Order: sequence, then C-alpha cells, then structure tokens
Amino acid sequence: MRIALFGATGRVGQAFLKEAGANKRYDIYALAREQKNVPHLPPERISTGNARNRDDVQHVITGSDMVISCLGTDGDDTLSVSMKHVIDIMEEENMKRLITVGTAGILKSRQHPQKFRFETNESKRKLTRAAEEHAKVFTMLEASGLDWTAICPTYLPDGEATGVYRFEKDFLPEGGSKITVGDTAHFLYQQLEARDFIRVRVGLAY
Repeated sequence: MRIALFGATGRVGQAFLKEAGANKRYDIYALAREQKNVPHLPPERISTGNARNRDDVQHVITGSDMVISCLGTDGDDTLSVSMKHVIDIMEEENMKRLITVGTAGILKSRQHPQKFRFETNESKRKLTRAAEEHAKVFTMLEASGLDWTAICPTYLPDGEATGVYRFEKDFLPEGGSKITVGDTAHFLYQQLEARDFIRVRVGLAY
C-alpha cells in the first residue's frame, strides 16, 4: 500500500513514521520543506515542497492508495488551504481513504451536541484560532465524498506509545485530559486498514 503523508515533520507525523516505517507493507511518501527534517524516511521518498502549493501536493498524492494528514495550523490558514488541495486531487483521481489528525476542540460538546467543544466551556483553551481552522477542515471533509476519519486527540504531551487509551466516536472520552503523541500515532497506525470510523471524528484520551 502506498501512503501519501503530509505533516511528516510534526510530532505526530514523526511518531507515525516510527510506528509504521518498519512495516514493509507500507510505502510511505512525504512532502516536506527540507528532506533533512524527515529522518525516518529515505530521501527518495521525500518530495521537497510546500503543502500550500497544489502541484507539490499532487506530486505526492498521485499513485497513492491513501492520504494521511498530520498537518498543524502553522499559525495561518495553511491547514485549510492544503486540505482543499488534498480533497480536490483525491476526488479528481477517484481516491477514497483519507485520515487526518485534528484537535479535540472540534468534537461534539456533551452539554451542547450541536456545538463544537471549543465553542463551549468544555474546552480549556482561551484561544480558538487553531480550533477554528480545524473546524473549517472538518466542514470540508463532511462536504466531500471521501472515506475520511478525523482523529481528535486532546492535550498532546510527548511520550511513547503504550497502546492503552480510550477512544469514542464524535466525543472526547469522559474525564479525558491528555494522550501522548506516541499513543496518538499508535491509534493512527491502527486505522490504516480498519473501517470502524469512516466519515466520523474520533476523540482520543487516557
């Protein structure tokens, strides 16, 4: 299986590469601004470019079976700009499977299920700009015809995978306050061939 990976230089992206890279069943190709920033892939599988550029995005996606996005908000609208490219290209090439890593802020609020968590007092973050960007991407996913899964971890400290954590469709597991980068990558890896969470958000926490 060939996988196109965006966000390979971020914490979850790098942890995912460590988790999946040893499995010979997966041929992972990534887009990065500099090859040296992706230590877990051979240079010939790294395309140098920018996710804001449609041609760069298409170069990585073409020929792939699946797309994974671990892109962050980057302080601007790079996430939504790049995701529009990804969705458009996948639909043009009749690809279906897309897995993204978002934020628990875009899960449903338990007290107000019609709202995102970041729109209520369930979210402890005072600044909502990043969550708003992730919500914009979620709206784009819902409007697409793709088989997407949006993985939504809560607070993400560094840490290795334990394989022991909770997950829930559309909501953050009750009382959940954190999950490590390693376990987020572990859950992402489990979704490569699973079909349990198609076209839904998944909240992750301990």
